[in-house]
Amino acid sequence: MKEDFYDILGISKNATGAEIKKAYRKKAIEYHPDKNPGDKTAEEKFKKAAEAYEILSDPDKKARYDQYGHQAFEGGGFGGGGMNMDDIFSQFGDIFGGGFGGFSGFGGGGGRQRRAKGSNLRIRVKLTLEEIANGVEKKIKVKRKIQAPGTTYKTCSTCNGAGQVTRITNTILGRMQTSSPCPACGGAGQTIDHRPNDADAQGLKAIEETVSIKIPAGVEDGMQLKVTGKGNEAPGNGVAGDLLVAIEEQEHLELQREGNNLHYDLYISFSEAVLGASREIDTVSGKVRIKIEDGVQSGKILRLRGKGIPSLNGYGKGDLLVHVNVWTPKALSKEQREFFEKMAKDDHFKPSPDSGDKSFFEKVKDMFS
Repeated sequence: MKEDFYDILGISKNATGAEIKKAYRKKAIEYHPDKNPGDKTAEEKFKKAAEAYEILSDPDKKARYDQYGHQAFEGGGFGGGGMNMDDIFSQFGDIFGGGFGGFSGFGGGGGRQRRAKGSNLRIRVKLTLEEIANGVEKKIKVKRKIQAPGTTYKTCSTCNGAGQVTRITNTILGRMQTSSPCPACGGAGQTIDHRPNDADAQGLKAIEETVSIKIPAGVEDGMQLKVTGKGNEAPGNGVAGDLLVAIEEQEHLELQREGNNLHYDLYISFSEAVLGASREIDTVSGKVRIKIEDGVQSGKILRLRGKGIPSLNGYGKGDLLVHVNVWTPKALSKEQREFFEKMAKDDHFKPSPDSGDKSFFEKVKDMFS
């Protein structure tokens, strides 16, 4: 089982943004590769801390993690093995500023080259309720930029390949040293030496690529998944951006979703309500046949357990709630009207609810309990 992100950073779920940042900085210093050369255990803990910070420092991702756990980022989300050390230094190096000297990659030491990252791409994927309930793999055509074949680069003469320029300023407090991305190469450490005719000014060209996206069961409308490295590539030795996949849930003709539960409106006739019936209805896993007991009352809710949407974190499934509605005919023949006029005086047709016939509010309360 994957380790809890809060446990990795040693913080509580109520930790503030500043506390999360402070805890990550502490772990990164403790397990930094330059401080633990050749120590694979320390390197793994360093990566885990970066993964935890990547999720918990983002309010939207943190909210999804708090609700769904690690399942919220499966199927293309951030994973512990998904980022190499350069990814981590590129994304989170600026958290330490320039005062974190002595270690390459986090500011002042400056030994590790800063790597540019390509821009992210965003797409919207429409899913049916059946696909959401069962999980699905989608193959989507994406237009993205890649390095054009034949493009070559040379070391930036401004920063000598470091990707950063350092300035020393004399102040009343003493000599102050600051580092910033190289203005000539944008922090890549390289500039274009040669590019083919079909490449843009950065040595990139647009292509159309088919990307396979695994979408786990239980996702919700508006949720966003991430496919690492399938955004636009960056020039030189940069890191490719990500493909952000927004989920759009398509409306079902007969089923209504409420969290992990589903609702179905079943309309039956007077005759079926009196005599009972057997009806076939749709579910997200196919059709099922249900039995309507004789004497059923309009508003009765039948619960089909486990016929709803799976929980994204793997904790069971929701239910399918079948709402029974007795359909009142709007037009009657002469014979039918005479029959009901006669039955109106019959004691069997007079309303006589007992303790088992719950009110509307009681049914709603039971439905949400």
